[in-house]
Amino acid sequence: MRVILLGPPGGGKGTQGELIEKKYGFPKISTGDLLRREVQEKTPLGEMARAKMNQGELVSDDIVIEMIKHRIFQPDYKRGYVLDGFPRNVSQAQRLEKIEKERPEIVIDIHLSEQALIQRLSARRVCSGCGTVFNLIARNPKKEGTCDVCGSELIKREDDAPEVMKERLKVYHEQTEALIDYYSRKKVYFRVDGEGKVETIAKNIYSILDREIARSREMEAAR
Repeated sequence: MRVILLGPPGGGKGTQGELIEKKYGFPKISTGDLLRREVQEKTPLGEMARAKMNQGELVSDDIVIEMIKHRIFQPDYKRGYVLDGFPRNVSQAQRLEKIEKERPEIVIDIHLSEQALIQRLSARRVCSGCGTVFNLIARNPKKEGTCDVCGSELIKREDDAPEVMKERLKVYHEQTEALIDYYSRKKVYFRVDGEGKVETIAKNIYSILDREIARSREMEAAR
């Protein structure tokens, strides 16, 4: 099963992806984390990505697709995986499907209002050391301003400012409108309310996954 998480920046995709991984054993693939890992490990793809970034260019779809392809053919990804942050448009979605034409997929869109999202991101703090994300409303650190995991300083990202966030949301909606329509027509698109508690959102996602995984297995058995 391929689980694709959609949602605006800071909408909770990473958190829900980690919970899905724990419950179902589907490894989470964050394209941002994947890119950083490949660069740090100085793999051939990582070196290609580093060259692009050093030139001030965006990392091409070709490189990102190859990174994902390399990852999902590992043994622990055979049962399924979760994609966080990819695809971002219809072209990327179609290229992803060509890698594994027969793998069933579920697309879950974590929806939040602009007001709720800006409020949440205004309270977001990120560890300057390990990157762990905290929230002064929903997930406070044990010690103010300090990461529970590694003890480094927590910082507020510049792109979490309300005026920056509004522009990011505008770009996000422009990019994903066609993607949502694409997945809706394939009848694999599901939207959940992302404004409640983390546990409540997770339960709603689990309900969708349980039903669709069972349906997929029934269809596979009937072939």
